[in-house]
Amino acid sequence: MNNTSADVPLGVPFNIASYAILTHMVAQVTNTKVGDFIWTGGNTHIYKNQIDLIVEQVEREPKPLPALVLNPDIKNIEDFTIEDIKIENYESHSAIKFPAAAV
Repeated sequence: MNNTSADVPLGVPFNIASYAILTHMVAQVTNTKVGDFIWTGGNTHIYKNQIDLIVEQVEREPKPLPALVLNPDIKNIEDFTIEDIKIENYESHSAIKFPAAAV
């Protein structure tokens, strides 16, 4: 995926998660294996008013990775519903409220 403009703490995590799930969905309905998801960012940025919060996030101890579970009965990409997508064993730190941009 090529992200032409990417707000690191706000947009990038959502983009990576959503496109990674889509990659798994496409692999399932095409009966192929998931390979690597490669993300590249063009105008990738962290705003000045986000720096202290980014440092806080980077200093946190990583949690165990969760598992993505898709309903194996789905064979057509258009048949997926939110109920067919599960994230199991997700554990997170407390939320960090990133501002959108320096004012």
